[in-house]
Amino acid sequence: MEKSVTNIFKQLFYQALRIRLVEEHIIDLYPSDVIQSPVHLSIGQEAVAVGACQTLTSQDLLFSTYRSHAFYLAKGGNLKEMFAELYGKVTGCARGKAGSMHLAAPDVGFMGASAVVASTIPHAVGAALAAKRLKKNQIIVGVFGDGATEEGVYHESLNFAALHRLPVIFLCENNGLAVHSSRQARQNFEIIEHAGSYGLKTFHISEGYDFVKVADAMSEVIRHVRTTHTPAFVEVQTFRYKEHVGPGDDFSCGYRNISEFHNWKDLDPLMQYPNLVESFRPRIVEEIEEAIQFAKGSAFPSIEELLCDVV
Repeated sequence: MEKSVTNIFKQLFYQALRIRLVEEHIIDLYPSDVIQSPVHLSIGQEAVAVGACQTLTSQDLLFSTYRSHAFYLAKGGNLKEMFAELYGKVTGCARGKAGSMHLAAPDVGFMGASAVVASTIPHAVGAALAAKRLKKNQIIVGVFGDGATEEGVYHESLNFAALHRLPVIFLCENNGLAVHSSRQARQNFEIIEHAGSYGLKTFHISEGYDFVKVADAMSEVIRHVRTTHTPAFVEVQTFRYKEHVGPGDDFSCGYRNISEFHNWKDLDPLMQYPNLVESFRPRIVEEIEEAIQFAKGSAFPSIEELLCDVV
């Protein structure tokens, strides 16, 4: 028997389910080769994106990793333009030239993703420096995985943001993996303790499957940064269900234990409320099908598009 739920729970549930169903449709489409780029799926991690974006405004900016579908949609990116981009069509959010790993929707404050690990972290810091100098009441969020904390630019960015007291939130999606390497095999430090050594205000969210708890915690973080105009660091424990890149399962590779997957699914709200799923599914699926038809009916970029927007 399902527990009673609040309106905010239903709202976040709908957003998370929408992301999951979008990516499940991507899985179905991928073998047909209509999707013109590799895909890094966020299935299992949706709660982080919807919780993080709940309190942000369209004026607040978010820079994402290449596992970007969830944050693109949670921040308000257009679904039709996303599918068109995956199809490589000119009506895509980057006119068909960027693909899954480089989505962007600056009109709603989603400032783009990059296939290069940790590369958007300094972009977020630069945007926060600009916001401070221009005296904008603006929060900047830089999203990255635990693997990015081993990159030099990550350390430089934390130091610079703390030194110059910039309104930036460093948001670490810690799923414990960098491709196939566990965090324990890569790191001899605790991520959040290390971030705190720079003088950053730190927050830890252990229940990254719970979008309400993520939203509540992020609301507190955003309020802190907006009030103090100083940076903060958030580590969220999460779990990706699918392989690092692609639509498949990879438990046969032996680098992680399938029992962890089942433990996470047992806590996953999208698995615990089947009646709510079925009540929302038709509306979401209809939207997805419309987006797919939009992508199918759109043209590929012409040769004249090749050097457009190239600086």
